[in-house]
Amino acid sequence: MILEALGSVLLGLALSWAAQRRLPDRLPTQRVVYPAGTLGALFGAYLTHTALGSGHLLGTLLGAAFVAAVTLSLLIRPTTRRLRRSAAV
Repeated sequence: MILEALGSVLLGLALSWAAQRRLPDRLPTQRVVYPAGTLGALFGAYLTHTALGSGHLLGTLLGAAFVAAVTLSLLIRPTTRRLRRSAAV
């Protein structure tokens, strides 16, 4: 269980770092991105560990990566190049 938690924290930090490097203008500050990725990975590890049971390290880490990626995707803001249309059109 300790390895699953530590692995999921490292995985969440790695995904947060990659997202921050890839989309720096569309994500909030680092103070929001890193904890969101880490907590998303921890929750994903808890969720998949509860569903699968003990002894499924790879499945637990895959679930952690999936939930962390979903959590980080919720932080992405739209680009600023959107066309603005009036309500009368």
